[in-house]
Amino acid sequence: MNMIESIKRLKWYEYVIWLGSVLVIVVSYIVFQIDGYLSLIASLIGVTALIFLAKGDVLGQVLTVLFSILYAIVSFKFRYWGEMITYLGMTMPIAVAAVVTWIKNPFDKGEVKVRHTSPLLWTVLSVLAIVVTVIFYFILRFFRTPNLYVSTISITTSFMAASLAMIRSSYYAMFYAANDVVLIVLWILATRDNISYLPMVLCFICFLINDLYAFINWQAMKKRQDESDKDYCKSI
Repeated sequence: MNMIESIKRLKWYEYVIWLGSVLVIVVSYIVFQIDGYLSLIASLIGVTALIFLAKGDVLGQVLTVLFSILYAIVSFKFRYWGEMITYLGMTMPIAVAAVVTWIKNPFDKGEVKVRHTSPLLWTVLSVLAIVVTVIFYFILRFFRTPNLYVSTISITTSFMAASLAMIRSSYYAMFYAANDVVLIVLWILATRDNISYLPMVLCFICFLINDLYAFINWQAMKKRQDESDKDYCKSI
């Protein structure tokens, strides 16, 4: 893993997506004069992680680990216990595991090998998601988490997204996109009480754009890798 090489592999339109997201986040924090820089740093690391995840670059998973820690601290500050517990107790450990699986399954030029998901795998993940969601629901209720039901939905989408990313499925991005929508709703609800939370809404809108691009790019990656495998088999 080489950060310089990872940056060089970005295409011009990926720079546009990344820098555009960075600009929106920074400007929103300046306009709303947010005290403290932790939320800003977490948001910038998060959006940077997403562009590398979209490339299938393991650097994205490493940054996801760092983002999970910082976002958990931000969520603790805002009393969003669900987000804190989710990212610190679920997203971060799965991202650590994903670093290992991605390193062990390279394809070419810093790109991870995309995995095809079978019906059995979907069934197993769905059952695990239900179990995890039920367990976390009672944990969140115990901590009197604000907007309990929305936070619980976030558990489901986060688990599916992180798990699919770990096993290298392109559908991880769609679940992260779904999770972004849930978090946009969650922070909009917080903004009704305090307008200073609006930058978090804008942050996850940027995340949503990045995750939608990630799904498109991973589909292209899968197609290209399948064709490469077919050509290799023909040459043997």
